[in-house]
Amino acid sequence: MATSVLVVEDDRNIRELLQLYLEKEEYEVFVAHDGGEGFDMFKAKEPKLVLLDIMLPVMDGWQVCREIRRVNNTPIIM
Repeated sequence: MATSVLVVEDDRNIRELLQLYLEKEEYEVFVAHDGGEGFDMFKAKEPKLVLLDIMLPVMDGWQVCREIRRVNNTPIIM
C-alpha cells in the first residue's frame, strides 16, 4: 500500500501539480479545496503527511494545523 499524503490547497493549479508529482512518485494522494474539507478528510483518511496551505477559505491553515495537533502528531508541511 502506498504512503498517503493529504494536499489542502485552494489554488486548483497548485493542487493539481502537487497531486500529479506525488502520484508519479507512487504516493496515494487525497486533495481538499478548503480548510474545513481538509480537516474532515484528515480524520477520515488518516494520511501519513499533510501538505497544508495557510491562506484557505472556511478554516485557515493555522486553524487546521491546531485541530490536527489536538488529535494526531502527523507531520505537516505548510
